[in-house]
Amino acid sequence: MMQRRTLLLAASGLLAAPAVHAQAAWPARGSIRLIAQFPPGGLVDTVSRLMAPFMSSALGQTVLVENRAGAGGVIGTDFVAKAPADGYTLLVSHASVHVFAAATLPAMPFDPVADFTHIAHLVEAPNVLLVRAASPIQTLAQYIETARRQPVRYGSSGIGSAPHMLGAMLAGESNAANLDHVPYRGSAPALQDLMANQIESFIDPITTNVAMMRDGTLRALAVSSPQRLPAFPNLPTFAELGYGRLTSAQWLGLSAPKGLPAPITERLAALVPDILKQPALMERFSDLQTLPRNPPPVGAEFVKVIEEDRAAWTAVARRFNIVAS
Repeated sequence: MMQRRTLLLAASGLLAAPAVHAQAAWPARGSIRLIAQFPPGGLVDTVSRLMAPFMSSALGQTVLVENRAGAGGVIGTDFVAKAPADGYTLLVSHASVHVFAAATLPAMPFDPVADFTHIAHLVEAPNVLLVRAASPIQTLAQYIETARRQPVRYGSSGIGSAPHMLGAMLAGESNAANLDHVPYRGSAPALQDLMANQIESFIDPITTNVAMMRDGTLRALAVSSPQRLPAFPNLPTFAELGYGRLTSAQWLGLSAPKGLPAPITERLAALVPDILKQPALMERFSDLQTLPRNPPPVGAEFVKVIEEDRAAWTAVARRFNIVAS
């Protein structure tokens, strides 16, 4: 009798109801962790903390930013790759890991595409070449000419990072043989050494440097955006100065472990474009010169961005023999 009742319930779909209800009720179980795989104060942390309250409001549940830094973002990213695919652990994914580390590390503990549910592209930030305000170098041309005659050091957030790759491309394409890379464990210590005159220059996403550019503490020589930034109309692009290949931006996205249930994935993918249209959030992103694409790529389109960028930067890494460790 019990077996017959079970079969009848299964046929009617009633046995599946608890699982369906659990997905439909998401995120009623509790707060959501938004993993930032870099330390506080940098690009990922800044964007994560801007996004979290808007996500909380839209989902009706607390979204908590949790920093899990280390190994150039690989540790926090790997944590998410191995987390349950239940919608309660999300990642602010970053090109630094899914593109640049994938292009330069001999091996990674996860597949940058297959081991994730890539939900949506969030924002992207161009990189800037910076010197101290007191530096005698006023232009990119002077910078290159100096690096042809004598050593000029540029700091970056690490070996194989986007700033490192841009610096290598600049050195190669300008024949600036004395342009030397100095890797750091993140942007903050590199900026500290720049201000202490331990290095002559610094390449970094514009996001966390906007305030010092505006108050005159830092001088930007060029930006990697395709066109000049409206907020900095006097700042030339690398492209207009003759370095068209140095046109790139570091994107951030929203991702989750692979196998995220379709109803959760679809809800988040529909949510992101609406959140990115919020005037208060757009104003902050505009202040930081870190903006979404219009429209933001979601789902398969976001995956396409990752795969195309990885292919392009893998070619650059091979050209300049850049291998991270």
